Amino acid sequence: MPILCCGQYSGRKLRYFTVKRWLIAIILCWAAASAGAQQGTLLLNELLFQPASGEAEYLELYNNSDAAIELADYHIVRWVGDSLGRHYALPTHTVAPHDYVVLTKDAASVAACFFVKYPSKVVECPLPAYPNTGGSVILATADSTVVDRLDYQPDMHSRLLRNKAGVSLERRSFDRPTGDVSNWFSAASTVGYGTPGYENSQSTEYLVEETALAFSSTLLSPDGDDYQDKLEISYMLDRGDLTATAALYDLRGTRVCQLLNNDLPGTHGTLTWDGRDDNGALLPRGQYILQITLFDPTGTRQTLRRTVALMR
Repeated sequence: MPILCCGQYSGRKLRYFTVKRWLIAIILCWAAASAGAQQGTLLLNELLFQPASGEAEYLELYNNSDAAIELADYHIVRWVGDSLGRHYALPTHTVAPHDYVVLTKDAASVAACFFVKYPSKVVECPLPAYPNTGGSVILATADSTVVDRLDYQPDMHSRLLRNKAGVSLERRSFDRPTGDVSNWFSAASTVGYGTPGYENSQSTEYLVEETALAFSSTLLSPDGDDYQDKLEISYMLDRGDLTATAALYDLRGTRVCQLLNNDLPGTHGTLTWDGRDDNGALLPRGQYILQITLFDPTGTRQTLRRTVALMR
């Protein structure tokens, strides 16, 4: 058996521990990098793909995490055919936890056309063009790893909109998939059809299911024959701490009748509308929008809408 001298043994032992330290360091660096990549998640949150004439498109991202995210670590990628195309590198900008950033080619245009609460959250940068007829929005890392994707179509907007130009498409919930078509809707007219840089007008954590409302009919014929003279909306809620506002609007967005105004509806009940406005006058025939908005004590909001036809 060969005999090792102290010098030989010490040298081998030193090399062994040196290699071991390098391996541990590599593993720790890899773990740290992996943890850093998972600390924050950017989500697609709002898209103006059909601006009005002369206006600029914009894309809003949301940091759905408790850690700050560096925008420059991400790219917006053009979708060509069935593969990733040109990468649009994003500029240096820190997105705070649970905060928004708006990307656009023309910040002045966005500020001129929409209410911008926080101008510092609007960042100018090159972006791909988003066709009015539909397309794909791709958020990816520099190595082409897709982080989030939205395949949008014009019919994701409200069917009641006669003109979709200048109306952004908003995400409803961060907990539901980006690709869920029902998770997107037109921005409300009350906010100017867009909310660049702040909470979406259609933001909701789904306080109730759509089935919580039951309608006696979607037709109303208030002619005194005791048949469909009144619209009855019955509701069954799982929570008794919700505040509700309910109103009827005409197709121009004008409120014609208020049924609830920040009231506590309780867990169940029935709302009734007889086809009259707030002054008691019978409204002309046509389509009306019933909008019910629910709020919980934390400020979470959900809006439900139904179209009602008034016949004469």
